[in-house]
Amino acid sequence: MSKFSDIINSEKPTLVDFHATWCGPCKTMSPIIDQLKNNLGDEIRILKVDVDKNPAAAQKYQVRGVPTLVLFKSGKILWKESGVMDVHTLTAKINSIR
Repeated sequence: MSKFSDIINSEKPTLVDFHATWCGPCKTMSPIIDQLKNNLGDEIRILKVDVDKNPAAAQKYQVRGVPTLVLFKSGKILWKESGVMDVHTLTAKINSIR
């Protein structure tokens, strides 16, 4: 498996879902993220990062609450937002940025 830094530094846009197993809104986002992957297919890579298992990554990207979604491309943060959103809003947001 590729290292996190290699993945977010790639040319392919990467959406990172910072979540926690105990987080209710994160559980709500899970099927939305799956739907997003179905909508965008190979155009985007999606990673799920458990903040309890990876506190350093959460701290590095200043994740204060979960769920937090961060869109990376070539190592740069293109967009970051916390909270639950529907698949149409999320798809439109990503398409408008990448």
